[in-house]
Amino acid sequence: MSFESLIINLLLLAGGIGIGWFLNSMIGKNSLKAAREESEQLLQDARDAAENLKNEKLIEADEEIFRRRQKLDDEFRSKKLSLQKVESELAARENNIDRKADLIAKKERQIFLQERENRNKENQLMLRQKKLNELLDEQNKKLESISGLTREEAKKILMDNLIETAKKETAGQIYRMVEDAKKEAQQKAKEIVLSAIQQTATDHAIESTVSIVSLPNDDMKGRIIGREGRNIRAFEIVTGIDVIVDDTPEAVILSGFDPYRRELARITMEKLVTDGRIHPGRIEESYEKTCQEMDEYFVELGEQASLETGVHGLHPDVIKMLGKLRYRTSYGQNVLQHSKEVAIIAGIMAAELGLDEAMAKRAGLLHDIGRALERTMEGTHSQLGYDFAKKYGEPPIVLNAIQGHHGEVELISPISVLVQVANEISKARPGARREVINKFVHRLEDMEKIAQSFEGVLNAYAIQAGKEVRVIIDHEKVDDAAAHQLANEIAKKIQSDVDYPGQVKVIVIREFRAIDMA
Repeated sequence: MSFESLIINLLLLAGGIGIGWFLNSMIGKNSLKAAREESEQLLQDARDAAENLKNEKLIEADEEIFRRRQKLDDEFRSKKLSLQKVESELAARENNIDRKADLIAKKERQIFLQERENRNKENQLMLRQKKLNELLDEQNKKLESISGLTREEAKKILMDNLIETAKKETAGQIYRMVEDAKKEAQQKAKEIVLSAIQQTATDHAIESTVSIVSLPNDDMKGRIIGREGRNIRAFEIVTGIDVIVDDTPEAVILSGFDPYRRELARITMEKLVTDGRIHPGRIEESYEKTCQEMDEYFVELGEQASLETGVHGLHPDVIKMLGKLRYRTSYGQNVLQHSKEVAIIAGIMAAELGLDEAMAKRAGLLHDIGRALERTMEGTHSQLGYDFAKKYGEPPIVLNAIQGHHGEVELISPISVLVQVANEISKARPGARREVINKFVHRLEDMEKIAQSFEGVLNAYAIQAGKEVRVIIDHEKVDDAAAHQLANEIAKKIQSDVDYPGQVKVIVIREFRAIDMA
């Protein structure tokens, strides 16, 4: 390349650079101008937006001030009206006070005038009394001079005569009053007792020795009996109740002297029939569940009895024990029904005599509470009931009625006497009690107690109307050889201590169960 060409290229390069710089400078100036215009526009928009926002806030502030001013005006008017109302009431009260003050002043004036008049009359009476005393003294002196007796001697003779006459008249009057009172009291007592009896409507002896369980069909009887009779045997062993499966259509009969055990057996049987699964394990499970549910049922029965008789405020344990009386009988008479009847009769008689009706009902309802404890504790039902009621803070009158309704202790209250009378009325009414049933039940209870008195016996049940006693023994304490000896000893003891017709079969059952969990 020649030197001239190099020079030319350099000149061209320099010219290109100059032109580029010029063009770039022109473009930068235009961009800067545009940026300035855009920023000025943004500032103007911001100023406009701020002005608009300011105007809006001012308007809202004016509106808020107006609303608050309006609210303050309303509150002011309301308070003003309230103050005006209070002022009116105060003015009215002031007027009333003024009127009452005028009336009080008038009354005080009248009282002052009346007191002055009374003082004048009192002075006049004192003057008259003084004159009368002077006249009496003068007359007495004349009588003393005529009779030759002093005033004290004459007074003594007169008083002696008056006292003797009064004694004779009083004695005769007292005798007539006592006789009339006896006749009236006897008549009134008859009326009260008859009224109480007429107002009491209760059932006759309601317990029997059998319960009937309805079945959905006769095929269920086969399930109840089980293969080779294992189900029915298991049921009788667990419940202590005899199951009678006869020709009665769609029903089986449960026989037993103990109402509580019979009711447990009935409910258990109904559960098994409803469930349909009947086998020894299921029988034991259903029976245990029924025993737990019966505690709740006892409370329900006790609360119902409390409600029917109007006796309130009983302790929950007392209510539960009261419910247990539903399954206790005395000479065939249901004890809970009898207790409610005694409570109603005692309450009616107490009301007629003006005594505490609520206390009489309470004492009547609880008088036989000890019968629920007789089978588990030693002692008479009166003493057991007294101890139980005292434990739960029953009033002394109730305790006395419980302990003394059979005459064991002295009765301290008329209410205790009423409970004793009501108890006799309830027992003596026609159809209330059955002597034969009670003897039968006592005989079976004695058999069970004799069997349970031997060591190793878990449970004992008298079934088949007392013709059989089934004894469940502890397999760990009594072996097979000793079981035979135990059956013989129980049979001899029953034979020597119990009076019964025919023969009694004693069956001792020893069962060993091995249980494990998989």
